[in-house]
Amino acid sequence: MTLSVLILTGHSGSGKSTALRALEDHGYFCVDNIPPSLAEPLIALLRRESFGERIALGIDVRERTFLEEAPDLIRRLRAASVALTLIYLEANQQAIIRRYSETRRTHPLDAGDGLVAAIERERERMAPLRELADETIDTSADSPHDLRRVILERIVQTDTSTGLQIGLMSFGFKNGIPLEADMLLDVRFLPNPYFEASLRPLSGLDATVRAYVGSTSDAAAFIEHALRLLDFLIPRYQHEGKRYLTVAIGCTGGQHRSVAVTEDLSARMRARGLRVHARHRDVKERAG
Repeated sequence: MTLSVLILTGHSGSGKSTALRALEDHGYFCVDNIPPSLAEPLIALLRRESFGERIALGIDVRERTFLEEAPDLIRRLRAASVALTLIYLEANQQAIIRRYSETRRTHPLDAGDGLVAAIERERERMAPLRELADETIDTSADSPHDLRRVILERIVQTDTSTGLQIGLMSFGFKNGIPLEADMLLDVRFLPNPYFEASLRPLSGLDATVRAYVGSTSDAAAFIEHALRLLDFLIPRYQHEGKRYLTVAIGCTGGQHRSVAVTEDLSARMRARGLRVHARHRDVKERAG
């Protein structure tokens, strides 16, 4: 039996505890804030005692030896008979500041020079580990409920299967580029439903908006070009062993055009037998 091990790490305040609770609710044996030196003995114990096939470990900068020991630990586990996935959670500075303000907790790297300095210090120190991650998830815009959904969609449902898991994400450029995106596609050249009074309050999830966006020859051509690009890339990513591919599709506000195109493209890709999930980062129930 191959043991499935998830290691969750990343920025303090990015939602690791929420992610671990979501995994625990779905059958993972979870341990938070474990020293890297104890991870391998713990995994061996859990395997021997048959605690289950899925383990999630939370490791971060609260453990003093973390930054020195974690990269070597990850390399050793990947060389062993363990199906290891390293998940890196991150959030932008504004989101982390807001969360620390709400919880009134102290950042673990605060050396007395303030929260902003601590955030930047952690981001710099964690950069080498981020490069080792199998999946990077930006939680800046996520509520705890949103993050649980993302964890279930992108981790729980995919970590024991084979092949490439493809995520399509709509977003608005005015709200910033998604940090976890492997590829960006810009659809701001398409006619904007925002300037149609009857369509402005809707989103790209509404059939009338999708019909409006998809009615032009440019939209049809874009979809065909995107499909051909992905047809070329996907088998090559699979050959290299890549497990996750996140394609971000952006318009100005992330409400209309990018959402409609993401829905259309994901439906066409599923029809081809690809494993695709769609997510709309900035869409509201009613665009305003």
